Amino acid sequence: MSTSSTTGIIHQATGASIGWGIAMILLGFLALCLPLAAGIGVSIAAGWIVVFGGILYGASAFAARGVGPFLWRVLAGLVYVIGGCYLIFHPGLGLATLTLALALLFFFEGVMEILAFFQHRTIPGAGWILFNGFVTLFLAYIIWSPWPNSSVWAIGTILGINLILSGITRLTYSIAARKTLAII
Repeated sequence: MSTSSTTGIIHQATGASIGWGIAMILLGFLALCLPLAAGIGVSIAAGWIVVFGGILYGASAFAARGVGPFLWRVLAGLVYVIGGCYLIFHPGLGLATLTLALALLFFFEGVMEILAFFQHRTIPGAGWILFNGFVTLFLAYIIWSPWPNSSVWAIGTILGINLILSGITRLTYSIAARKTLAII
């Protein structure tokens, strides 16, 4: 393979990556402007993931040995499919549940970070672990205290922020790769 064709392929790949980065940033701002719609979208997507997982779980029943394990897997798969369909057709309830789960996740993460600080407090920069723990606990409180009202904004806002930061990251490293390519 020649150098010019390799350069062309890398140039094309970085161009696509730059496009994806810009799209992610725009979608992130859209999610920030419409956090409820973004949260409902996440809830529906989670419902579909549960449905497909249930179908796969039910299909795994055919690999079971014996009637009991077969029926158990079919039943468990059916419960997943029913639960996923419930999330799809009742996304508001799913969004409220996801929001509460996020608050609990942040709470336990914050506690674990604070405990980790006490194990690593002699390491330079360990104060950041403690800071992160307190910020994460604060986020848990901000989401949990007005719950279920926080369901309107929490998931969509966090999704928007994540998309913007991921898009900026993709954009910056793609531009850096393209600049490095120009030097070669």
